[in-house]
Amino acid sequence: MIIQSPSVERIISLSAQYLRYKRLMDILFTLLLLPFLLLAVAIIATLIRLDSPGPIFFRQKRIGQSGIEFGFLKFRSMRVNNDDAGHRVAIEQFMNGCAIDESTDSVIPYKIRNDPRITRVGRFIRKTSLDELPQFFNVLHGEMTLVGPRPPVPYEFEHYSSHDKLRLSGKPGLTGIWQVYGRSRVSFAEMVEMDINYLEQQSLRQDLKLILLTIPVMIYARGGA
Repeated sequence: MIIQSPSVERIISLSAQYLRYKRLMDILFTLLLLPFLLLAVAIIATLIRLDSPGPIFFRQKRIGQSGIEFGFLKFRSMRVNNDDAGHRVAIEQFMNGCAIDESTDSVIPYKIRNDPRITRVGRFIRKTSLDELPQFFNVLHGEMTLVGPRPPVPYEFEHYSSHDKLRLSGKPGLTGIWQVYGRSRVSFAEMVEMDINYLEQQSLRQDLKLILLTIPVMIYARGGA
């Protein structure tokens, strides 16, 4: 897979061997975690059902590798029938380099804080990233990988420049360099560069390191909302 950005003359060429080993790691790691994953799904699903009316899972259109749209799975963390106008404005601010949360004490300036749409259980599972667990099924299906850039929503992708699209040279990931080292603390431009630099490395050792580093990020809820 090769994607070139004409504006910066930058090319990302992913090795076929690296992609094969990466896919094998995705499948083996996910199958290894499957018993624990199913138990966690059962517990979280029960909590969501008791907390607020609506479906347990939330399926959203996201943009994956090479700009291809796919169904992105999450646990539902918001009340049903919400207006996404506020999120669209926040995405526009983020892409323009403006802080979303302008509080002087904010450590996550690029995240909506105290979003009224989020349920009580939703606030916890979002803060700890447990709402992302259903994406292991996206990984098994081949739409995502364990480690890679996060997939944008369509109304974010439509504003991407050729350079921004380089971050979609590979499959989107359940975790990645932005989630571990940046998350809601870095700007959109910084996120794009972090993802491009990650893809250029093509290192399974780096992938394993990022998977391990994701654990304390989840435990200490760094950058969550």
